[in-house]
Amino acid sequence: MAGVDYDQILKHLRSGDNDQLVEEIHGSLLNGYVDQDEFATVGDLGPKLLTNQAGNQIWNQLRHELQTCRSYIFAVAFVTDAMISCLKPVFKQLADHGVQGRLLTSDYLYFNQPKAFNELLKIPGLTVRIAKVDGFHQKGYIFQHDGYQTIIIGSANLTENALMRNYEWSLQVNSLNNGDITRQVSENIEDEWRNAQPLTDQWIAQYQLVYQKNHQAAQTVAKMVKNGQPEINDERIEPNQMQKDALAQIAQLREAGKDRGLVISATGTGKTYLGAFDVRSAKPKRMLFLAHREEILRKSARSFQKVIGGSKHDYGLYTGNAHEKDAKYLFATVQTLQDDARLQEFSPTEFDYILVDEVHHAGARSYQKIMHYFKPRFYLGMTATPERNDDFSIFELFDYNVAYEIRLQQALEADMLCPFHYVGISDYQFADAKVNDEIASYQNVASHHKKEVQAIEHLTSAERVRYILQQTEYYGYSGSKLHGLIFCATVQEANQLAAELTRQHHPAKALAGADSMSVRQQVVKELESGQIEYIVTVDLFNEGIDIPCVNQVVFLRSTNSSIVYVQQLGRGLRKAKNKDYVEVLDFIGNYKNSYMIPIALTGDASYSKDSARETVEIEPTIGLSTIAFDEIAKERIYQSLRQVKLDDMRKLRTVYQNMKYRVGRVPRLLDFMTADSIDPEILANKKKNYAQFLIGEKEPVEVSDYENRLLTFLDAELLNGKRRHELILLNDLLRQTTVKEKELMQQLKEAGCLVDEATLASMRRVLDLTFYNKNAAPSRADYGGRPIVIFDHTSRTYRLNDELRDSLKNDAWFSRLWQDGIKTGLLRAKRYQADQRFTLGEKYTRKDVMRLVNNVVNTTAQNIGGYFFNEHDGVIFVTYHKAKNISRSIQYEDQFLNDHVMHYFSKGKRRLDSPDVKKFMDGKRQLALFVKKSDADDDKTFYYLGTCRYMPGSARQEQHDGKPIVSMNLELDQPVPYTRYHSLID
Repeated sequence: MAGVDYDQILKHLRSGDNDQLVEEIHGSLLNGYVDQDEFATVGDLGPKLLTNQAGNQIWNQLRHELQTCRSYIFAVAFVTDAMISCLKPVFKQLADHGVQGRLLTSDYLYFNQPKAFNELLKIPGLTVRIAKVDGFHQKGYIFQHDGYQTIIIGSANLTENALMRNYEWSLQVNSLNNGDITRQVSENIEDEWRNAQPLTDQWIAQYQLVYQKNHQAAQTVAKMVKNGQPEINDERIEPNQMQKDALAQIAQLREAGKDRGLVISATGTGKTYLGAFDVRSAKPKRMLFLAHREEILRKSARSFQKVIGGSKHDYGLYTGNAHEKDAKYLFATVQTLQDDARLQEFSPTEFDYILVDEVHHAGARSYQKIMHYFKPRFYLGMTATPERNDDFSIFELFDYNVAYEIRLQQALEADMLCPFHYVGISDYQFADAKVNDEIASYQNVASHHKKEVQAIEHLTSAERVRYILQQTEYYGYSGSKLHGLIFCATVQEANQLAAELTRQHHPAKALAGADSMSVRQQVVKELESGQIEYIVTVDLFNEGIDIPCVNQVVFLRSTNSSIVYVQQLGRGLRKAKNKDYVEVLDFIGNYKNSYMIPIALTGDASYSKDSARETVEIEPTIGLSTIAFDEIAKERIYQSLRQVKLDDMRKLRTVYQNMKYRVGRVPRLLDFMTADSIDPEILANKKKNYAQFLIGEKEPVEVSDYENRLLTFLDAELLNGKRRHELILLNDLLRQTTVKEKELMQQLKEAGCLVDEATLASMRRVLDLTFYNKNAAPSRADYGGRPIVIFDHTSRTYRLNDELRDSLKNDAWFSRLWQDGIKTGLLRAKRYQADQRFTLGEKYTRKDVMRLVNNVVNTTAQNIGGYFFNEHDGVIFVTYHKAKNISRSIQYEDQFLNDHVMHYFSKGKRRLDSPDVKKFMDGKRQLALFVKKSDADDDKTFYYLGTCRYMPGSARQEQHDGKPIVSMNLELDQPVPYTRYHSLID
């Protein structure tokens, strides 16, 4: 591009309006296409390559452009029903705001299914045409913004794999409305649009006639669904990868002489086949399969025969309806076998292998009676949800031998389950506010009474059901027939709702626990065959019943348990033929517990409101599963979050008790880490330290006042693992009386840690407590008042103080807690980069930052404001959305100009020649940027977004609240990842 006069180009561009926009486009183009060093961009308009790699998901950018555009047009050859389903919530929101769009697609290679075309016709504000160009194979997306256009062109069709998973190349560029690239693309599409065929019902009907024949000829026959179910060939069924891993671990248990093991595996990941594979491997003389429902047994017996083979007479049922007790592989209901007379028909050693399905029920007296009677060589328990709300420990029953564990989110990421497309929809609001109050009262209680009949009448009224059907019809389902499952609050509501759905031409039947087995089986068959569209139930299908064809799950009830919520969600996640996804529609009313929804969907164990809000804001993907909320539903969840305290003692006590049941003793903090449970920092810092938490739980913990202060130091300062140095030294001093500095340095190098005198000196100041002020919290006295580790400068060795050393020798509880804190901190440290002071995307308090930049003392007791400088470092703290009640003097708006440039304001009463302002510009210090969204919930942590630099020439003298202030642009060395960026700015 030699010889181009950029000043002349800019002058020409500025001849129109929108000078600022012109400046940004100009800078972005020069930065992206000419020289990124010479032409720094100060707008979010630079070119980007989208690949679906490393958080660079095309789907995220496409959704963002849609949510911020004035209009849009897509030109894509291939469109899938699954991707349309993902986009429907966005398209609906756009239509509600008057944003119109166009889609140009094709019948090229007969890839697009007639159903996909039918779904496109449902979308409000979208006009669709079919290109008449031979071999139409375009893949372009154009978004009209105020004054400019964004174009994404590349290899990605409108399919879930192309936009979420495949390695693609799609280039995103921005252009002014009169830019040449805009003109070329727009003219090309407009020519094709004018010649294209409008999408109509009549066109689809004609397309349907020729589609099936041509599609089948062009496509290979689909293989049997894999991953969630085992792979099948002509000879025998083989385990998938999850099952292979689990089988190996179960075999290890038996080889170690264990007589029982527990498998925790998400619904739909093939637990039954796993059990059959292990029985095939163990080769028992006789096997007993226990479950609490006959329909589970019948299905399981068929699965076992597929895996193991042999005569059908080898497989028998022992239920209220069948007594085939001599079968080699016996499948029995607990209800039948618990009867004394029937139980004693078998000897205690009759079965050498017993498998207990849905084993979380095993705390019931009936299960206990059977399991205590029989003495097999091996017990295998299987469940998706081992946690219980009573005092019975499933883990203890299986001697704490967890053979394998995979939870819902892991299974989705591994593509073992059918993806879900979740939409949180605001529930119907009646014109009469009193009616809405009645309904809210009914839906926010765990048990219901006859006096609430009036609320049920409203919930099952024609107008509310009509609203529900409008939503279910719009959002749809995968496949050609609807197979829906609806969960509501009570049996009466289920019965009346089914009747009203049927009256409105959507055949439905209600099922409840009181219904007989034959009735249940008949209704399920009717759903599978398409005779009815919906089964309406309360909790009957939480577990055990598999209806793989279910392609739409509807929640019409509040969420009182995340465990139950996941169980019910899992009813639709089993893979099946002709099923690409399951549509999950959650009608969110004024529920006090709706805060549980984002937590349950993501499996988040952080107990952080910030994380829950982020799920609602970002609407993340899990594998190919998507999450979306409408605007009212979002606000209802936010309201619920504002009112709840996620880390209150009642909730933490439940988490603690569950872990105690799991390990069979007082849990260590390390137990919570290794089980991927709650972050141990939450428990340890709830009451100064973990010892105090345990005392609150009435555990027999006794520590002295000094020991208590030491544990407070360990849990408050080091448990987080944000720097390994102190932890590695303390761990060494558990085994050695003294540690030589050379030995420590070698160990730190082997661990990949930074090893320099400044960091070592900082470590020493922390461990001898000189880092902490005398009279400010946390003070030296809070942590015991005297050095924890003593450094001998002459011999260059470290040792513990004598009192601490004595406590470790003589106090079992203290020693256990001290070692546990160190080990947990070292394990937690794995989330942080050892060779960096800070890890991108992780959260830090101001106090953490002062320690990690090797500051001499903890200055956070002072009001350091938005930034702090020492000799080598500058750290910048930004609260992006400032509270309205703060002083007007600090209400100025720091803001991102794009994902790598922040427009930043100095402290008040500053001028361009102020000493601290000059420190931003002089280049002598490494600047580090820490940002949090707001001060909600008194959150003191900031996300580390990386190092940044002052952009030369960007500083401006300004006035704020009548006082001088300086603004400037800070450029990050690495762009902020998409999801973090939009979570902060939205």
